[in-house]
Amino acid sequence: MHSLVLLRSERQQSFGTFFLRNRTEIGLMCRLLNERPQGAHVNLCVLACSKGAELYSILWAIRSSRPDLKLRVRAVDISQEILEFARAGVYTPLSRNPSSAMGPDDPTPGKDVIFNTWRDQNAPIFERVTDEELEMMCVVKDAQVSIREWLKEDITWVVGDAGTRAVIDAMGPQDMVIANRFLCHMKPENADRCLQNVAQLVRPGGYLFVSGVDLDVRARVAQRMGWEPVTEMIREVHDGDPSLLKGWPLEYWGLEPFSQDRADWKMRYASVFRLGQPAC
Repeated sequence: MHSLVLLRSERQQSFGTFFLRNRTEIGLMCRLLNERPQGAHVNLCVLACSKGAELYSILWAIRSSRPDLKLRVRAVDISQEILEFARAGVYTPLSRNPSSAMGPDDPTPGKDVIFNTWRDQNAPIFERVTDEELEMMCVVKDAQVSIREWLKEDITWVVGDAGTRAVIDAMGPQDMVIANRFLCHMKPENADRCLQNVAQLVRPGGYLFVSGVDLDVRARVAQRMGWEPVTEMIREVHDGDPSLLKGWPLEYWGLEPFSQDRADWKMRYASVFRLGQPAC
């Protein structure tokens, strides 16, 4: 059934996202960075950073667990408008979407913030965050939630297409690349080419996080390019975003259930890969 859905669906980009979208995935990022020595420099790139929710969630987790690391962060998105919204880091805490009832002359204060916070959302962007976590990440005042300044430090914001060589040349080698939840919106042949391009960002021995992608595409590219699947918490990371699981099998972005019965299960269900070997 899902194969038929993939054949017939019209794919389109979406800006829908959540803070702390996949807790296990973020926890694994922190776990892998624990291998770094005290005070190490780390180049980290988040592609398709969208509204900034996942970017700021990642930075909050890493900077809370390893404040000694010197992060150099690149945040990339194809949309100038949504990138500027992410850079501002101001959201609405509303639990219900009022934006659909707003007109172009609506006098509601913070109308643009409300609209962009709810853009493409089917649930509140802070749905998966506790009150305590929200307080640690943000300043909550009146009808707005603002990302704390220490989380916005050392971020370079880049408008660009992850499928182009220009982005690779502009970024330079990265220790960790996050390419999550945008490749599924591309046709398989385009996603294949884009994923190969993205892989060039990862320095030898670095890590590539790539979820929210057709599993056939990811497994095929990983096998062809000789990537090493990271099997630590493989099932937990695969199952970590409930919204993707709910989409199976009737949505093209729905996530196939984990099955260890498959001979290729490690390559197929790994969301994280180590690319190459570090230089001696």
